[in-house]
Amino acid sequence: MEENDFKPTTHRRGFLGTLATGAAALGLATLASPFKLQAQTDKKKPMPKPMNPSDEWFDKLSGKHRMVFDATRPNGLMPFAWPKVFILTNGKTGTPASECGVVVVLRHEAIPYAFENRLWKKYNFAEVFKVTDPHDHTDKTPAVLNPFWNPDPKYMIPGVGEVAIGINDLQKDGVLFSVCEMATTVYSAIVADQMKMNPEEVKKDWVSGLLPGVQMVPSGVWAVGRAQEHGCKYCFAG
Repeated sequence: MEENDFKPTTHRRGFLGTLATGAAALGLATLASPFKLQAQTDKKKPMPKPMNPSDEWFDKLSGKHRMVFDATRPNGLMPFAWPKVFILTNGKTGTPASECGVVVVLRHEAIPYAFENRLWKKYNFAEVFKVTDPHDHTDKTPAVLNPFWNPDPKYMIPGVGEVAIGINDLQKDGVLFSVCEMATTVYSAIVADQMKMNPEEVKKDWVSGLLPGVQMVPSGVWAVGRAQEHGCKYCFAG
């Protein structure tokens, strides 16, 4: 009788021990499974693409009050006077320049303003883009050099006086300048054809002559869109 009572108890204890061991193993396997699945999923996730340099450039935009000035052609002082007016009048209403985020997009026929004097002379930008000297109010004197890069003499605005509206001056106020690569590609090819030169070499020369701090963007319309995505209001600047 004692022998019969012993054997079932032993079998029962063995069964429970086996069951407990199996449950523990199953629990660990169940616990590890999501981690394995997550690891496999992470391996399959595509790596984030590096941000385009032009997109990164827009991260420089700061200030609460933001405006993008869209310059499509030479238009006297307008592509440069409007940003200055925006900054000056914000100052008069108690907002310093540091609180103004300003972007100027030079596109289409306004792109020569983004390039150094060497290119103006070499490729006759005044003739190609019909740029006259803004100091000559008759609009008859061609602009031999970039009239908004370190301009001398300064510009005088009636009723206001002398204003610093050179690109270099505006950059000191935090204004960001960009230029359209698409227009640069097209116009450099046209000029290359007229001068019987290699289009790729001409574009390369133009790009090498970008003014300091000016960002080349995929296109002007792209930049206008990005600026508005970064909180800029739109202003047409000629």
